[in-house]
Amino acid sequence: MEYSPQTKKFTLLVVSLASFLTPFMGSAVNLAIPSIGQEFGSSTFQLGWVATSYILASAAFLVPFGRIADIIGRKRVFVLGISIVALASVFCGLAWSVQALIFFRILQGIGGAMVFGTGMAILTSVFPPQERGRVLGINVATVYSGLSLGPVLGGIMNKNLGWHSIFFLTALIGLATAVFTFWKLKEEWAGAKGEPFDIIGAALYTLGLISFMYGVSAVATVAFAKYLLVVGVVILVVFVRFELKAKTPVLNLRLFKNVTFAFSNLAALINYSATSALGFILSFYLQIVLGFDSQIAGMILLFQPVMMAVLSPFAGNLSDRVQPRTLSSLGMGLTALGLFVFAFISQTTPVWQIILTLGVMGVGFALFSSPNSNAIMSSVEKRFYGVASSTLGTMRLIGQAVSMSVVMLIITYVVGNVELTPAHAPALITAMRISFALFTILSVAGIFASLARGKVTRENDGSPQY
Repeated sequence: MEYSPQTKKFTLLVVSLASFLTPFMGSAVNLAIPSIGQEFGSSTFQLGWVATSYILASAAFLVPFGRIADIIGRKRVFVLGISIVALASVFCGLAWSVQALIFFRILQGIGGAMVFGTGMAILTSVFPPQERGRVLGINVATVYSGLSLGPVLGGIMNKNLGWHSIFFLTALIGLATAVFTFWKLKEEWAGAKGEPFDIIGAALYTLGLISFMYGVSAVATVAFAKYLLVVGVVILVVFVRFELKAKTPVLNLRLFKNVTFAFSNLAALINYSATSALGFILSFYLQIVLGFDSQIAGMILLFQPVMMAVLSPFAGNLSDRVQPRTLSSLGMGLTALGLFVFAFISQTTPVWQIILTLGVMGVGFALFSSPNSNAIMSSVEKRFYGVASSTLGTMRLIGQAVSMSVVMLIITYVVGNVELTPAHAPALITAMRISFALFTILSVAGIFASLARGKVTRENDGSPQY
């Protein structure tokens, strides 16, 4: 079905607004983490969970909601999700303790799962294959625009209005997006309408992923976390066995027999695992080690997402003509180079070097993300768009959780579970170097995963072959 130019325009607008919102909030909150810790007297472990709780909840519910969206309608789930994000953001801004803040961040994550599992699927449903790379590139650019404005605007708001204002602004943007979607988008998309929902599979997936991810995140500070980690692995094994026999699985694992789909998702998982904690680490470094306020720290962190936002549409458009594995592998290589440079960071590292390295990594992210997303969405049939979008989102969120968990584990062992102060600067730098060294190795492995995907033909949806 060919949609009108007006429908395409408004679809791209509302999905891009939602795609802007969540990374903006995440990067802005990273700049406010030290202020939140000071207000509530929070430990390093608690502050890590202010960021991780949102990621964990989003990852655990993303695939089930992606499947529900394929059955009952993607727009319906999208609007409900953005509304939950907006409401939960209000309560985050009103939080009276760090525990309350973490709880409301979990609610935000559940709403975020509904948005992540539907946005890219809606775009892929509306735009024909020959326009897909360009549109996904624009969408990725809005993600990076959120990452760009987050540190700057978040730093300014945190300094002048307090960290609560970040959540109130998020609520306002979320509400506006929900209203605009109701007003302008009349269509509905349900690629698997009428099919039954796999309740047992969804429950196993959610419980298994929560247990596994919490176990990984808390293994250094919570005594029973290692047992929960084992329980999570067992449940996920049961989930895989169950899904392979299910007639209408919540996650069609047979899609992973497609080499392009499997290795593109693996590359995404590795990329996000190696890079997602970058802003979190550097926020501590710039404010605690170097003594900058949140506003200046945000300006410094701006250089990476600006490069990503500027180059992502170009990379997405290019991926319609050039093999995604070529562009994505080059991007992963630049990312590995940046992480390698950061592995030698110290208290005397010049700010210009940090900015230059962030710029290089921004180019790497842009070259990786849009072509990789295009490869994933072009490798499946239309009825699996929701599942494919959810799977890619899950790879991103699991990667973010793994990245944060690794960093928090290293900081906890090297620095201790304490409120970070300038006195901890030498130990913090040691923890950062170890983290960046591990992430460098992981990114190098990601280059091989990206290259292993093979050529994308996109024959499933009738688009031109490369």
